[in-house]
Amino acid sequence: MAKEKVVLAYSGGLDTSVAIRWLIDNHDVDVIALAIDVGQERQDLETVRLKALTVGAIESIVKDVREEYVEEFLSKALRTNALYENKYPLLSAMSRPIIVMHLVEVAQRTGARYIAHGCTGKGNDQVRFEVGISALDPDIEVLAPVREWELKTRDQEMEYAVKHGIPEPTTKANPYSIDDNLWGRAIECGVLEDPWVEPPADIYAMTGDGNVPACDEPEYAEISFVAGLPVSFNGEKKSFHEIILAMNEVAGKHGFGRIDMIENRLVGLKSREVYEVPGALTLIQAHKALEDLCLERDVLHYKLQIEQKWAELVYNGLWFSPLKEALDGFVDSTQALVTGDVRLRFFKGSCVVVGRRSPYSLYDYELATYDEADNFDHKAAKGFIDLHGLPTKVWARQRRKVGKEGEV
Repeated sequence: MAKEKVVLAYSGGLDTSVAIRWLIDNHDVDVIALAIDVGQERQDLETVRLKALTVGAIESIVKDVREEYVEEFLSKALRTNALYENKYPLLSAMSRPIIVMHLVEVAQRTGARYIAHGCTGKGNDQVRFEVGISALDPDIEVLAPVREWELKTRDQEMEYAVKHGIPEPTTKANPYSIDDNLWGRAIECGVLEDPWVEPPADIYAMTGDGNVPACDEPEYAEISFVAGLPVSFNGEKKSFHEIILAMNEVAGKHGFGRIDMIENRLVGLKSREVYEVPGALTLIQAHKALEDLCLERDVLHYKLQIEQKWAELVYNGLWFSPLKEALDGFVDSTQALVTGDVRLRFFKGSCVVVGRRSPYSLYDYELATYDEADNFDHKAAKGFIDLHGLPTKVWARQRRKVGKEGEV
């Protein structure tokens, strides 16, 4: 009798490598390992593919979805200026929905009954995987080895790997858990679990400290947008994908894009997270600056609320929810005229917007200037103030009747 199949979201790291062997031994299943290329630079994915077969998978698949990731996922994040808790550009949360889509596709194609992931019981990713899978195919069952096994620490997992002949580069001297893709890099574990400890310099791979001789002078960069998405870099037409890579390089060289934050996880605990997101933060900052120029005030202010809700939904694993889809529609409607150029200045860990222009700019020089070209009707301000302040004035008179004049 043929064994049931499980499609495992495989990264090649410690948890998912151990999970292959554990699933075989504890669930008596055939494991299909699926590694998704979303732009991670730290490992050779062909090596990852072969490693899964070495550990015991009956099939190991690598899918390059970088262009799809950029065009269908990161484009939405940029147009929304998505920053969870107004800090974090959602690099891990953004990659999970596209991984889920391809896990479900492979499971349906191969007739697999199960999908498995290597997420812990107190992380966000377990929610993102399982809610996403249930949204796309509610009949697929999910297995979560890390929640089930008795391997409570990474040291115990490493001992298990050694015992079962699983090749694993993570060592006690290098205990960090890394997740990376085109949108940045996340670093966890080890000494970073103490929020008082400064992150060691050797954890960073995408960003320098900005103190090398090549960074002693400011560097300027110009990004051009059409309908809310970048289309050229320093006057040269490039794809969004290419511009992300270029900004990762330029901003990272100057030490811009490091985040060290205490983050509120969906499951209710706080965690210390360190991120390198030079390209993501740079592009969001530039996009925001262009929106300031092109969006009408009420739309801009309301979009700020939408951005926070959108980021929370995606962070909380609700990419495929009806509310997130509806918010996508709102954001799309705001971007038609977000077209123009933004000039940035990089220096010693900083990125500053120093110029912006657009053929659809709502900035009117003759209204804004205090020089002779000023055509703003200053006399109209008196009537505006009277009407704007009328409710407060009426309220103040009523307060006076009860002896509360001047009190709030």
